[in-house]
Amino acid sequence: MRTQGEVADTVPVPVRWRAAMEAALYGPDGFYVRPGGPGPAGHFRTSVHASALYAGAVARLLRWVDAELGHPRELDLVDVGAGRAELLTGVLAALPERDAARVRPYAVERAARPDGLDPRIRWVAEPPEGTTGLLFANEWLDNVPLEIAEDGRYVLVAPDGTESPGPAVDGPDRAWLERWWPGTGRAEIGRARDEAWAVAVRSVSRGLAVAVDYAHTRDTRPPYGTLTGFRGGREVAPVPDGSCDVTAHVALDACAGPGAVLVSQREALDRLGVAGTRPPLAMASSDPAAYVRALASAGEAAELTARGGLGDFGWLVQPVGVRSWPA
Repeated sequence: MRTQGEVADTVPVPVRWRAAMEAALYGPDGFYVRPGGPGPAGHFRTSVHASALYAGAVARLLRWVDAELGHPRELDLVDVGAGRAELLTGVLAALPERDAARVRPYAVERAARPDGLDPRIRWVAEPPEGTTGLLFANEWLDNVPLEIAEDGRYVLVAPDGTESPGPAVDGPDRAWLERWWPGTGRAEIGRARDEAWAVAVRSVSRGLAVAVDYAHTRDTRPPYGTLTGFRGGREVAPVPDGSCDVTAHVALDACAGPGAVLVSQREALDRLGVAGTRPPLAMASSDPAAYVRALASAGEAAELTARGGLGDFGWLVQPVGVRSWPA
């Protein structure tokens, strides 16, 4: 007999949200690990899928880290929550050949390695220890399962998404709420995400660790939370039965360690040379083909940096033995 809160292949009784998310997303037939599934790109659009400009920006950041490290013989690039390794593939393509040859790319994923993947990419379940280079986690932390609380009590959820009140929040979860999400109402307890990010950062010996996600800070916590679902490109109710993504925005300020910098994606990409500036109209006459290419690039850059959209993502930049970036 299973007890309340225990993760099973399916969740037969109401349990706390963290256990329900773990089973729904990462159980044997979970949303993210189900064999033959389309991967995240089949259900929602991330910056990685929106434009190759994003991978190009990460490639420029990797080259900055490389210079900070004094151009080591081998340079690690670790993509946590790699999906189908689209970002790693794009970064390798964006790098000059001489730099790409020195990169050791790691895809950190719980799903099986996809067929036909570039053999240079190492497929691992955990971040490798002793990373020297860049650890990048794009929309990973929002899928780290977490507890939901309401009016000081854990929220329980059934497989069909029906919620009910549970026991009082206590221990480390209560301490986290008091520090990072004070007040009454509904809250998303991000302690598990803080811990997951700390483990990832500890795997870096020297370099940068960067987490990118929809985020909020202590002064802007949403009063009703952000828990939601996605399926087939559309937002749906967060039902923890494995049929959809279940996600919530990230309290990135709670994850930040000493020396970390928290900026918007607009600011981060601007520092990495991605801007939505339209090309001069005169180019349309002098070089029509170049004008069309520049116009398309500007449109993609505008999507990546848009207010109310991808540009509102937070970038948590954690330096380890190098200068903080961006300063």
